[in-house]
Amino acid sequence: MSTPQAAFRPSYDTCSVITALCPVKATTLGYFPNQGVNIFVAIGFGIAAIVTLVFGVWKRTWGYSIAIAAGCILELAGYIGRAQLSANPWNGSAFKTQIVAIILGPTLICIGLYLTLRHIVLALDPSLSRIPPRAYPLIFVPADVSCLVIQAIGGGIAAAAGRDKVDLLQNGNRTIIAGIVLQVVVLGVFGALSAEYLLRVRRTLTGPNPSGNEDAVALWADRRFKTFLYAMAGAYAGLAIRCVYRIAEMAGGWGNHIMQDEPSFVVLESFAVLIASGLLAAFPPGVFFPHMSHSLAIKNSRRTADTGSAPATATATAGTATPGQQTEGDSSSANEKPANEKPEAV
Repeated sequence: MSTPQAAFRPSYDTCSVITALCPVKATTLGYFPNQGVNIFVAIGFGIAAIVTLVFGVWKRTWGYSIAIAAGCILELAGYIGRAQLSANPWNGSAFKTQIVAIILGPTLICIGLYLTLRHIVLALDPSLSRIPPRAYPLIFVPADVSCLVIQAIGGGIAAAAGRDKVDLLQNGNRTIIAGIVLQVVVLGVFGALSAEYLLRVRRTLTGPNPSGNEDAVALWADRRFKTFLYAMAGAYAGLAIRCVYRIAEMAGGWGNHIMQDEPSFVVLESFAVLIASGLLAAFPPGVFFPHMSHSLAIKNSRRTADTGSAPATATATAGTATPGQQTEGDSSSANEKPANEKPEAV
């Protein structure tokens, strides 16, 4: 004779707290998340978001800073959710929050990386790039947004399914994996193009007889710019490691042994993304690579390089200006532009 207890199946719909019938092993994670670690990571993302926004407003690097800060805020929300799961692993709303937020946060942070390559190409030597500089954000940002949308759909389906709607849960899982795989492909193409371009620049601008212009040679030798490049490379590596880990984690389905191993999640997801965000916040382009700023002088020089047009002839009589400076002729030329001209978006 069956009893109500024998027919009971623990799920986020039937369980609200840990009991003998609702053990922690029956949850998707299968463990009590470490509260101290999750609070630490949440605080780290909160600090990274604030620092990024402060430097973004101060140095006028709008698009870059908004994308990274938004990703950090999503991560903050996700780890607050995991901290709540530390007290009660059957907290359904916290579980759904951490699924969606932690999956989507790194995708927004990647947008900040994608926005840098165009400005690096414009500042060094556009002629060495395989594609026009303006094409970089037009290719990679929509591709990354596509990853974001696919993962958001999958995360929403999985969060709504819980553990008891197996078919719906698997469909959400497959959708998330598809979005992450696409993100790995986009990251790989971006990394390959960036590395190939920088190697070409290195061959051109270094050596006893560098063939680049003086401004590009000076920028390539600048310690702050090199530091910025190393920070971007470190952030890229952290985000790539996280994406590869996520594929392995999701491939086994919800509640698989990788998903229920907290140390691997902390190292390959939490700290990998936190280190990437910390590098991007600690080495802001407004300080280490001012060419990404919306300042008028930088915007005008960027537009000239992006379109391939020659500088205004007024500069020939006023003298040559260094990057970030404006000659008398440049100033008068800028004043003659239409008043309703809008600044170019980063």
